[in-house]
Amino acid sequence: MGELEITFFGTGTSHGIPVIGCECSVCSSRDPRDKRLRAAIQVRTPEMIIQVDTPPDFRIQCLRERVSHLDAVIYTHSHMDHILGFDDLRRFCEMEDKGMPIYAVERTLNDLRRVFHYAFGEDFRHRNYIRPEPVTIDGPFFLGETEIVPVDLPHGRMTTTGLVFQRRGRKLLAYYTDCAEVPAAAEEAARGVDTLVVDALRHAPHATHMSLAAATEAAERIGARRTFFTHMCHDLGHTQTERALPENIRLAYDGLRIEI
Repeated sequence: MGELEITFFGTGTSHGIPVIGCECSVCSSRDPRDKRLRAAIQVRTPEMIIQVDTPPDFRIQCLRERVSHLDAVIYTHSHMDHILGFDDLRRFCEMEDKGMPIYAVERTLNDLRRVFHYAFGEDFRHRNYIRPEPVTIDGPFFLGETEIVPVDLPHGRMTTTGLVFQRRGRKLLAYYTDCAEVPAAAEEAARGVDTLVVDALRHAPHATHMSLAAATEAAERIGARRTFFTHMCHDLGHTQTERALPENIRLAYDGLRIEI
């Protein structure tokens, strides 16, 4: 592998695709790239395997990708479509008899402690259950030899933590899911990055997510070597949407694996 390997565990919005009760062309599509579980990625480096978010589909995603080991989990924010697979981390603690480092900003850790209160108590630290080891993100931090720089992204009443992964000073990946825009500070943090992954919900504007046009404009301003869109709803069919995009901007799809 290269310096970084990214696997897209899911690329869909909170409903997932197909949407319950919908028979639109995307929900009915036979193209496997139009089947989207809730959004998450896994990042592999030469030293570590890092999970970013654990959506409700996390167990199925791990089985699909044959995951048997995790070193750490980073949470971007505490919306349910990004955290509800938290309990499935128990299996990784059980298999190796270890705790699981959980990285998030303070507001997100507080929400995790509230929603999964049973897992954070000292009286519940059994060998066969999840043993979270919370670590507050309050600035750049290292996992192995990878430096991860957090940035704030506006997401309605919530703020999402964007993540820029770099090694030996080289910016490799910017992961900007769930955002209504890429503000100047986040844009500058991603400047010169090899690969950008960014929210592109649908064609029409949305109050808490970027549209396809807004995401395209943000990608062009940042100027990454290549960009992948994620967190997409059933408004965006894979084949027809890609036809209208620049060559260096593609739609991610579940199971896509890229190396940097």
